[in-house]
Amino acid sequence: MICRTDPPVHTPYDGSSMPFSIGLKPLDLGGWIEVDQHYEVHLAEKDRLITERPNAVFAAEHGTEAAQAEVRDLVVAAMDGPTVFPGEAERKLYRERRHRFAGTEAEPALQAAARLVQEDLVLMRKGEAGWRLAAASLCFPSSWSLAEKFGRPLADIHGPVPGFGRGTRPAELIERMFDKLQGQAVIRWNWSLQPDPTLHRPRSEHQRANPAETVTQRFAGDDPAAAAFIRVERQTLRKLAGSSDVLFTIRIHLDPMETLRRHEDRAAIAASFAKQLAALDMAQLDYKGLAADRDRLVAALDKIAAG
Repeated sequence: MICRTDPPVHTPYDGSSMPFSIGLKPLDLGGWIEVDQHYEVHLAEKDRLITERPNAVFAAEHGTEAAQAEVRDLVVAAMDGPTVFPGEAERKLYRERRHRFAGTEAEPALQAAARLVQEDLVLMRKGEAGWRLAAASLCFPSSWSLAEKFGRPLADIHGPVPGFGRGTRPAELIERMFDKLQGQAVIRWNWSLQPDPTLHRPRSEHQRANPAETVTQRFAGDDPAAAAFIRVERQTLRKLAGSSDVLFTIRIHLDPMETLRRHEDRAAIAASFAKQLAALDMAQLDYKGLAADRDRLVAALDKIAAG
């Protein structure tokens, strides 16, 4: 899988966004969808996964069809609007795929919409138990399983996240935030580290419960910065006018950690990243799979910061 080799575009680990916090900020809908030079590669990977693992990357409740169509129309309107394509090749590819997928009823509308963008698309619907995952086209999960989360309420979805499970203050705040979300869109960021550039990274709760994973080094060699890939999630939320469902988008950016060396603000960014890693407690490190590597990663980032 091709990932970014230029300096990272998004660096939420620079102190602008804190890990294990809700951290919502207003989003101008003019920048809702992102397109970059990996557009063709990412969409080809989506096509492959939809063909080879359809039940793993798509699920939808009966009765979500109208909301799915609403999402498809929003995506097409955004892409037809002042979307910034990196080049004419990406713009041409979008137009071809819009005609091929969005102009037919050959597949669920949410999946058709997801074939047009690099984002994954998730529909959350309010019910008696709160907001639940009612439909999703999720090709690029970050260490979770759509099959395990489908149909479950927010508090259970976030159950494995330290401090975010059922009955916690953050869980209550997230539920309330979904209730209050209206015409505005909001954005938040998340980051993790992985030993390869794979986009499709599902992980079951059974795997997460395996204690052996927390003591195994994931980044080989003497320099973990040369082996680690930074996985940034750009997450947006907006309430749909027609259905009142909430659309959750997840856009994955993958950057080799060593590309930080070429960033013009590398000293400040690497120092802040090291500080965030150093501040994680053991439960948070276990959740991110970094317990065995944290000290080595901090040392590598300190070295980058020192120039």
